[in-house]
Amino acid sequence: MEIVSRSTNSTQLDASLARGGCDVAIVDLFMPGGRHGDGVEMIQYLSDHHPGVHLVVLSRNDDAALVKRVLEAGAHAFLSKEDRLDLIYVAIVSVIANEPYLGPAVRRTLALADAESHARFIRQKLTGRELEVIERYAKGANVTEIAKELERSVKTISAQKCAAMRKLDLSTDADLYRFIADRGLI
Repeated sequence: MEIVSRSTNSTQLDASLARGGCDVAIVDLFMPGGRHGDGVEMIQYLSDHHPGVHLVVLSRNDDAALVKRVLEAGAHAFLSKEDRLDLIYVAIVSVIANEPYLGPAVRRTLALADAESHARFIRQKLTGRELEVIERYAKGANVTEIAKELERSVKTISAQKCAAMRKLDLSTDADLYRFIADRGLI
């Protein structure tokens, strides 16, 4: 591996990449200067104008929405500046092998965002009572116990559990347990 150029702004980076001889560019997402707009627009520009160059993006901001926009714009790897320095090497090796790479901090951020998004989806899909019933059921309470705790009839609790399972497209109690465990709802 050899460093062929260093750039302090996006205009210099563009000129360096135009000269060729570079397989990977390590890019600070908020690199100053240049005519390429914000960091995402810069990545889009570099991806469009230098398609043979693998873009490894570094940023202090690893917000899930930003990461997704950067990857959609053409980045091949994304690392947080909080990640270990040696992971830049891992990212370079990965992208040269045409494998995308996300640093551990970024993977955590995306996983949390997906979990929050899914929890929001579930809360929108189920009534508060249906959610309460399946959470208690998943924690080991049976329908009779839930009915007693919530001061409802067994028939009502069974109907709410069935309605929740139908809305979530689950067929069996095992599916329900797995669904709740996989999403960390208990």
